[in-house]
Amino acid sequence: MMDKRNAEGVLDDANPLKHLTRAQFAALGGDAVAYIKPVSGLLLSDMISDAEFDGATQYQLVMSADGTPLMVADTTEAVTEWLGDQNIGVATLH
Repeated sequence: MMDKRNAEGVLDDANPLKHLTRAQFAALGGDAVAYIKPVSGLLLSDMISDAEFDGATQYQLVMSADGTPLMVADTTEAVTEWLGDQNIGVATLH
């Protein structure tokens, strides 16, 4: 009978993705993978100093896998429309 814990350890050692740094992992997606994150206007004002955002409004921030902001919208519909014109895969956060 095989011990499942030992087998998982062997698989973890054999999987090079388990040992990537944050920067290496982010580079895998580059500009081909993005995620959508709801953020407050207050946070956006801190992130993007040359634009004005209503601090009480919830915005949708589209970011590339490496953390680069790609687009900000005030509705999910606007994000969906923008993504339809891009060649980007969307990753689900949970």
